[in-house]
Amino acid sequence: MAAAKVTTLPPGNGPTGNDSVSLPEQAEAPYQPEAPTGAHFAELPLAAITPNPCQPRVVFDDDALAELVTSIKEVGLLQPVVVRQVAPGRYELIMGERRWRACREAGLERIPAIVRATEDDKLLLDALLENLHRAQLNPLEEAAAYDQLLKDFNCTHDQLADRIGRSRPQVTNTLRLLKLSPQVQKRVAAGVLSAGHARALLSVEDAEQQEHLASRIVAEGLSVRSVEEIVTLMASEPHKRPKARGPRAGGRVSPALSELATRLSDRFETRVKVDLGQKKGKIVVEFASMDDLDRILGTLAPGEGRVLQKGLAEQEADG
Repeated sequence: MAAAKVTTLPPGNGPTGNDSVSLPEQAEAPYQPEAPTGAHFAELPLAAITPNPCQPRVVFDDDALAELVTSIKEVGLLQPVVVRQVAPGRYELIMGERRWRACREAGLERIPAIVRATEDDKLLLDALLENLHRAQLNPLEEAAAYDQLLKDFNCTHDQLADRIGRSRPQVTNTLRLLKLSPQVQKRVAAGVLSAGHARALLSVEDAEQQEHLASRIVAEGLSVRSVEEIVTLMASEPHKRPKARGPRAGGRVSPALSELATRLSDRFETRVKVDLGQKKGKIVVEFASMDDLDRILGTLAPGEGRVLQKGLAEQEADG
């Protein structure tokens, strides 16, 4: 009987990529599945998928998530999540954590997924780009992601802006939000303050004043324009508390009038000046906008703000 013919692999195709290896030798080597090139579709066990540790998004809207859970229960998950394989039978999310969370709450055991190869240092970038395109990040999450990318890739603001499709000023202004006081950052992250409000507050250097003005924005529903005007007015004031002026003839400043000006400034949350002449004087209360005036009138004489607005509207109509 003729000797059995042994087939060998072409050079460079063996497990080591060097010498040719016979089939019997190859069969004895440990099995190493070849990673698929590109991306491929698979239906994976939900329990085999873990969230992306680099996910920039940390706030998920409960109502929107509940709506997605209801939709998935009715028609299933229509858009696959994107994952990468990290170990045999184990996968890590690249995109689609909200869908993954909703599927878990809906009780699904297996979900459709696109499996693709992604390097560790690209996880954050991929997740950031997906959330930016979907407009699902709050301003603080976006700023934190930008900051992490700058550190990971050691790049400039211009380079980062070019990579994520944003302008350089937009990247720089977003990163500045990380300089806000912690309490103000919490309000921005919760969606109570807009990015426009937050950028206006950046001009207020004192953290306590930042937080105080942020509380006013929420309580009074101030517009971004009104906040900018208030900040401009604050910047024109001296850093110390307002003090009452003394007599115009140059006399001594009365401690009582100084204390009165301070108390009024605190009461109306704006600059108050007290001028006293020989026989008479005046109190000047500054306001930054019509909204600010309406707020002050609401304290001095409730209801007068509406009367003033009505009168101004009628005057404008007549003019």
